[in-house]
Amino acid sequence: MLSESIRYIGVNDHEIDLFEGQYDVPAGMSYNSWVILDDKVCVTDTVDRAFSEDYLANLDAALDGRAPDYLVVHHVEPDHASSVRIFLDRWPGVTLVGNAKTFQMLENYFDLGGATRLTVKEGDTLPLGTHTLRFITAPMVHWPEVMMSYEESEKLLFSADAFGQFGALDEMPDWDEDEAARYYFNIVGKYGPQVQAVLKKAAGLDIAAVLPLHGPVLSDELPRVLACYGAWSTYTPDLDGVFIAYASLHGNTAAVAERLADIIDRKGCGDVFLADLNRVDPAEALTWAFRFGKVVLCASTYNAGVMPFMEDFIHHLKAKNWQKRTVGLVENGSWAPMAAKVMRELLSTQKELTVLEPAVTVRGALKTADLPALEALADALLA
Repeated sequence: MLSESIRYIGVNDHEIDLFEGQYDVPAGMSYNSWVILDDKVCVTDTVDRAFSEDYLANLDAALDGRAPDYLVVHHVEPDHASSVRIFLDRWPGVTLVGNAKTFQMLENYFDLGGATRLTVKEGDTLPLGTHTLRFITAPMVHWPEVMMSYEESEKLLFSADAFGQFGALDEMPDWDEDEAARYYFNIVGKYGPQVQAVLKKAAGLDIAAVLPLHGPVLSDELPRVLACYGAWSTYTPDLDGVFIAYASLHGNTAAVAERLADIIDRKGCGDVFLADLNRVDPAEALTWAFRFGKVVLCASTYNAGVMPFMEDFIHHLKAKNWQKRTVGLVENGSWAPMAAKVMRELLSTQKELTVLEPAVTVRGALKTADLPALEALADALLA
C-alpha cells in the first residue's frame, strides 16, 4: 500500500526464465499495477494473463466491494495489457483510458467489443475526486503508444516501462543500479532521444515518487535514478575504465585479453572489466559496453570472418544504437587474420565511434613479440 488511497495490486513472476524471450531474470519479474480509491475508482494497467487470477484477487481485496470506474492502459505490451480482456469481462461497465494508438494496438491482441473508451492526449486530465491524473505522452519509450500519468495530489508519476528494473519485488525490493542499468540498456537503450524528451517533461513536475511497471517504487533514490537516466540516454559513459569483451576459439585469444587487462590495470586506467562472450549473459555484456567509455573487442578469426559470439555481440550493440565510445580491436588468426577487418566493418555505421588504429594482430599463442602492440593499445586508450 502506497497510501490509504493508492494501493499496490501487482504480482511477482517466479516462473519466468527469459524476459521477452531473451533476458535472463534469475530473480524473476514484477508486473506492477495500482488502484486509486477516490470518488471514482481508477486502476492503472493489468498484468501478464498467466497471473490474472492472482491480480484479480489482489484487486478484489483492495476494492472491498467497490467496482472500478476506469482502467488506464499506459502500455500495451502483453506483460501489462494481456489481462485487459479478462478485466473487461469481469467489469464490463469500466471505461478504458488510453490514447489513439493504445486502442489501435490493443485490438491487435483481442476484440474490445463495445467497451467504453476515453481517448486522451498530452496534458489531458482525469479527475477522480481529490486525485487527478494528468497524461504525458512518451512515444517510443519503448513502444509508440506509451504514455505516463502524473497524479497531482500525491505527486506520483506512473512511468510505464521507464525507470524499471529486472527482479521480482519479494527478491529485489530496492532499487539496484546494476539491474536497473541492464534493464535500461536492453529494453529502452536504443531510444535515448525519446528518453531525453520524457526527462525534460519530468523536470517540470514536482515528483515525490515514480511508480514503474517493473521494479520498486522510486522515492529517496530518485535523484540518483534521474542522474543515471540523464547519462544513459545521452550515451554518456558513467563508469571510468576499460571494458574488454573477448570471443576465444581455443583459449589463446582469452589469454591475450587477460594480458591486456593486466597491462591496462598496471598503467592505471580505472577499472578493467573482462567478459567472455562465449559464456557471459549477452545482456550483461551489452550493459558494460554502454557504461564504459573505452571498450576493447578481442576475437579469434573464424571461417574467414570473426567468432560468431563476437559478431552477434556487435549486432546487439548496433541494434541498441551504441555510440560515443573509443574502441580498440584485437584479432587472432594463425594463417589469415580477418577478425579486425570484419569488426571494423560491422562498426562502421555507428555514430561517433573512435576506432583506434592499428588493430593488434596475434597469430596463435601470445608471444613476447606481441607485447609492445598491447602496450601501445593500452597507451592509446589512456590517451
